[in-house]
Amino acid sequence: MSCREATTLPERSGPHADDPFSGRQPTSHERMTGRPWDASYHEGPAPWDVGRPQPAIVRVASEGGFAGAVLDAGCGTGENALHVASLGLQVLGVDVAETALAIAREKADDRRIEVEFAVADAFQLDSTGRRFDTVLDCGLFHTFDAAERPRYVASLASVTEHGGTVYVLCFSDDGPDTGPHPVRRDELRAAFDPSDGWKVAAIEPDRIETRFHDDGAPAWFATIERI
Repeated sequence: MSCREATTLPERSGPHADDPFSGRQPTSHERMTGRPWDASYHEGPAPWDVGRPQPAIVRVASEGGFAGAVLDAGCGTGENALHVASLGLQVLGVDVAETALAIAREKADDRRIEVEFAVADAFQLDSTGRRFDTVLDCGLFHTFDAAERPRYVASLASVTEHGGTVYVLCFSDDGPDTGPHPVRRDELRAAFDPSDGWKVAAIEPDRIETRFHDDGAPAWFATIERI
């Protein structure tokens, strides 16, 4: 078994060769830092790259929470996608950070796990040309500001099967030593409007492991159904 590349990493050429954002609109986090996501992986692990799947994801997977075709949106170096794929599920991990994807593919080959990784913009997930029964967002939602969230949630809607499930693990404001861009529970709930075909089944307190929190950062774990 091996990693199947869904797309070939493009060479930096053409009209956007000197654009660090490759012609796409940078997210609010990228505008704040002035750096594209890919740059976070150029000098060793990114602050959120802990080298293992998040405990919350492992727990949900052990409970049978992942089913059918699975999308990991903003997969980074692939630890969560690799864990879910190791259970025998069909998984596609996508990210805009090509360096992270290259690392993820190498991990998949080393571990002999069948999984796909591809370049895709979170605002244009329909570019995958597929729909998914389970979608995972681990640490992506909280990087978008209030103006960006409707566009991102619409992108999720475009690839989530009716009856499918979206899981969101994001930094919360519930407790001390919060992570960057903490999200309020009501903000998370409001982003998935029932009038747009969403049902927020649960938002529970959890933790996100990072390289700068000894015991993890306060988080929300949301279970959201596409209706």
